[in-house]
Amino acid sequence: MSRPTASQNNTATTAESGLPRRTFGLREAITLIVGIVIGAGIFKTPAVVASMTGDTTSMFLAWIAGGVVSLIGALCYAELATAYPNAGGDYYFLHRAYGRSVSFLFGWARLSVITTGSIALLSFVFGDYMNQVVSLDWSGSGSGTTVYAIGVILILSWVNLKNVRSGMATQTFFTTLQVICLLAIVATSIYLFATGSSGDTTAPVVNALPEPSSFSSSFGLAMVFVLLTFGGWNEAAYISAEMKGSHRNMVKALTFSILIITTLYILMTWAYWQGLGFHGMMRSHAIAADLMQIAFGPAAQKIISLMIAISALTSINATIIVGARTSYAMGRDWPLLHKLGIWDTARDTPANALWVQCIASLLLVVLGGWIGSGFKSMVEFTAPVFWIFFLLAGISLFVLRIREPQTPRPFKVPLYPLVPLIFCATCTYMLWSSLSYVYDQSLGGINAAWIGVAVLLIGVMLLLLINRIAPDQKQADTVTSD
Repeated sequence: MSRPTASQNNTATTAESGLPRRTFGLREAITLIVGIVIGAGIFKTPAVVASMTGDTTSMFLAWIAGGVVSLIGALCYAELATAYPNAGGDYYFLHRAYGRSVSFLFGWARLSVITTGSIALLSFVFGDYMNQVVSLDWSGSGSGTTVYAIGVILILSWVNLKNVRSGMATQTFFTTLQVICLLAIVATSIYLFATGSSGDTTAPVVNALPEPSSFSSSFGLAMVFVLLTFGGWNEAAYISAEMKGSHRNMVKALTFSILIITTLYILMTWAYWQGLGFHGMMRSHAIAADLMQIAFGPAAQKIISLMIAISALTSINATIIVGARTSYAMGRDWPLLHKLGIWDTARDTPANALWVQCIASLLLVVLGGWIGSGFKSMVEFTAPVFWIFFLLAGISLFVLRIREPQTPRPFKVPLYPLVPLIFCATCTYMLWSSLSYVYDQSLGGINAAWIGVAVLLIGVMLLLLINRIAPDQKQADTVTSD
């Protein structure tokens, strides 16, 4: 009988200790990142960006700048993820840099609204568009959307609970379909150009947004929409502990994914511009549908509905995969929540965390069906909370370099400290922009800025309660590493 190799011994030890194993390859990581970033926004945002930039050159520059800024952020996360590979991702970086209380608040915000709310909202988007393809409105108007939303969360959660391989196989399939859909729109624009059918004349006359007042302010606002459309690449950090050859593949996965996404976004913008013309883009209320309608007539509505449904489906599955890993990391650090920190080694999944995430998402779907658009607003208004923690994650790179200089860093951000400073400056700007937006909004007569505050305050109360219930389990600011 042959003796086990060192790698086999390591794998066995990992499995026995209930920790994540390295099961993700480069391809799986790229499909996960691309799938989570490219959502329904690319089917609408280019019209808004065109309206805000005001000319073709500025419009394309905005999308290129979005790719550059995302790549800068990805390089920062590549250093953090390769130096501190952990299933907790941002949670773990915040824990090491600022202590367990800050990381707990981040984990609470993700579990309560940010991640579970995104899953619920994306499920509603999927339901809205699938209901236009195959209606399930059996018991009244709008019921079909809710049925689809509940069904997709249950099915995809079950797929990911089955084992990590089934979840990633599903993700690869969905992402492939998603990319094919985007390339089909590009091909449609090429066809229209070849047949001389493209132009401005068929676009609606309803403006997506008011005309911008100045280039500087309008370009900055356009970048807000661009960066929101690029959002989600940082979720790769949550699989850093499960990547094969993590040091090399994490850098490659983040870099290649941003390049693929940027290329697809520029191609899509070019397709809209070529098919509708710049002024047609500015006036369009549903830019992808307008383009496809020129080529396919009335059938375009169902085609676009199916494409958006596929994009939503892809993002839902990817968010389910990475989202539960934050709760798993919390469970490992907080003994009172230890059930969340159980890793199912037979399935290579954080099973309990996936169940909790599934139930929380379903509760938010029910809440969304009850209060309607108020739920959408509630999730959107937590954006400042997200950008606060995103900024703190960027700053943590500086903190950890100073505090833990002895930690091996297989990859270091080039042009340090300039590159991470640019990333932190971008996060600061996005935080300011989101606060400015929220400050002017209201929900049920209440200033919406208080929603994010309420989420954090509830987290603080839970933190105090946990420490009071189990004071003997309150630990020093040490972190559990995978």
